[in-house]
Amino acid sequence: MADSCHQKTHAAAQTVDAELLGTVVPLSAALACQKNLIVSRTLIETAGRTVTLFAFDAGQGLSEHSAPFHAMVQVLDGTAEIRIGGQPHTVAAGCAIVMPAGVPHAVRALSQFKMLLTLARA
Repeated sequence: MADSCHQKTHAAAQTVDAELLGTVVPLSAALACQKNLIVSRTLIETAGRTVTLFAFDAGQGLSEHSAPFHAMVQVLDGTAEIRIGGQPHTVAAGCAIVMPAGVPHAVRALSQFKMLLTLARA
């Protein structure tokens, strides 16, 4: 399992995926699941916020870690278990959950799973 989803250092410059500018984007189709992998695509990155699309193959996950800021998961496709502070939550397409700052959390795909992760730094 990877656990680097919150480990990047962020420059003050703003980065936006050029394919998104002024374009309607079907997010669930913007990134494909790959066998035995987790793949990601950063859509927007600023000093205060990062929005990243993730696609997990079934059984893949992010090991327990914490972050100094809130993180919101919006489920686009599939089903996953998200543990927050040791408590499991099953999430499916159309659901969202906020992982509070400083609280350990983990993600495990129960099926092929796609999510949009928004990190809000203070």
